[in-house]
Amino acid sequence: MTYQPIENYGVIGDMHTVALVGMNGSIDWYCYPRFDSPSIFASILDHDKGGHFQIVASCDGVTEKQIYWPETNVLVTRFLSPYGVAEVIDFMPVSNGDTENHSPRIIRQVTTVRGSMPFHMECFPAFDYARSPHKTTLYEGGAVFQSEDLSLRLSSTIPLATKSSGVVCDFIMEEGQTATFTLDHLEIDSNKASESTLEEANRLFKATVTYWERWISRCTYTGRWREMVHRSALMLKLLTYEPTGAIVAAPTCSLPEDPGGERNWDYRYTWVRDAAFTLYALLRIGFTDEAAAFMKWIEARCCELNPDGSLQIMYSIDGTHELKEETLDHLEGYRGAKPVRVGNGAYNQLQLDIYGELMDAVYLYNKYGAPISYDFWNHLRRLTNWVCDNWKRPDEGVWEVRGGPRQFVYSKVMCWVAVDRALRLADKRSFPADRVRWLAVRDEIFEDIMENGYNVDRGAFVQSYGSDSLDAANLIMPLVFMISPTDPRMLSTLEAINRSPEAGGLVSNSLVYRYNVKRSPDGLAGDDSTFNICTFWLVEALTRAGRFDDDRLDEARLIFEKMLGYANHLGLYAEETGHSGEALGNFPQAFTHLALISAAFNLDRALGSSR
Repeated sequence: MTYQPIENYGVIGDMHTVALVGMNGSIDWYCYPRFDSPSIFASILDHDKGGHFQIVASCDGVTEKQIYWPETNVLVTRFLSPYGVAEVIDFMPVSNGDTENHSPRIIRQVTTVRGSMPFHMECFPAFDYARSPHKTTLYEGGAVFQSEDLSLRLSSTIPLATKSSGVVCDFIMEEGQTATFTLDHLEIDSNKASESTLEEANRLFKATVTYWERWISRCTYTGRWREMVHRSALMLKLLTYEPTGAIVAAPTCSLPEDPGGERNWDYRYTWVRDAAFTLYALLRIGFTDEAAAFMKWIEARCCELNPDGSLQIMYSIDGTHELKEETLDHLEGYRGAKPVRVGNGAYNQLQLDIYGELMDAVYLYNKYGAPISYDFWNHLRRLTNWVCDNWKRPDEGVWEVRGGPRQFVYSKVMCWVAVDRALRLADKRSFPADRVRWLAVRDEIFEDIMENGYNVDRGAFVQSYGSDSLDAANLIMPLVFMISPTDPRMLSTLEAINRSPEAGGLVSNSLVYRYNVKRSPDGLAGDDSTFNICTFWLVEALTRAGRFDDDRLDEARLIFEKMLGYANHLGLYAEETGHSGEALGNFPQAFTHLALISAAFNLDRALGSSR
């Protein structure tokens, strides 16, 4: 086993957890039974110890390709050779609403569609991030893997043999033949195979395909780039934890932002920021049910404020507050990138921007989804008052730097958004509010940003007060209607960012860095790569400025089209893109896909109205 490039993976899931399936037919990441549970397969973080479940064609001259079954999250891995063509169909049946009794399972169907094909299958689980030993027991129809805390069953239509702590089998499939492997939870006191026939697998396959086809049919987006928008929407739905409506930032942990470096984080949690942006993207294209579910989740968090009245920046998918960070020193990390971290110590950071993203999402939900309740308003009212009391504080910022608090411009901008949207919502619904104070604070924040956040010498809004460093997060200013997209200050900021790093900017070959690590140290070793959401923010900023300048609109479209070319073979994105176009960071990344939807929506509308 060697490490697959991050971009070589497809993803299947059931809105409880996901599995990453490589082009080589290997499942190298799977946590059970939830996104944030310990891993069962984690060879993506340690190819020797992490555990994997591989089905691969075992002849020479094989070409591997992957596609999604149209308009679904059912993955097809194809093996093509001069002797035959075969495919592995991977999927996870969805709960169909019965979340309380749902138990995730992976179904893998192997079919030869032309000629014949020899296959090798091996399943080597490694429970609890490869920390918990287990015993393997064969029985007629499969095997049981039993650790101290969990037992899983592999049902198989092919006879299995034990090898070390796992099972293997070699088999030849002739044209038209199908083999089925199902990995699920072994119920207590059950030592027999569950009914896992080919007929059952076919029934579940049809039901899963139907579920995803019906879900995506609700999408209201009909513009250019429809397929990419649909794939992004399907992925965002897959990153939603169905029992609570929470949305994870990504389903993986510790995939490095910097190859071989220490920028390795656990993203299997719900950031208020990421989830609020996701809600906005889904609302834009008609998915109001998902928005309503997240609103319930965030309203519950608003009932659990910190002692000082603030909101935490992130929570577990069930609302747990403490996300203790630890390192797994026994794992070598993806291609040697250490440390491997689980949990996330940033949960107790002060990041003032989350209030703006939250209030903007609530405002849009109230407008395009359903009117919010008076009780929810009272929680939001308290949060708005907290922002009025605390917006002047330094914080760690949107990028969660670990170099100490600063007066980040983006944080101030989003504090302005929080108060502005609270005022709009109060007026729209005639809610009681301290309008006089809120109006005064909103104006004070605005003037403070204009006075201290804009560097006249640099001709741009900068990362923090007193700094001369650029930050791509400031591209959001016209997107949240704080400033006109054609205001001279915004245009000069856009021009400053849209230069190469060598010329003092943040854009390299149309890809955008968050900030310049050398000019603005973030407390971490190593370099940063281009950040995908920032590229889509650049597209949106150019799009809005392009309403009055065709050249900028043309540039926005070109950058967007180039960015589509950095998606993997399935239309999926990680968090960052490396210097050679490789995917870096956790994968797939909600931030990237929601920004793609927003950019596609606004760019398509601008092109439609002007061309």
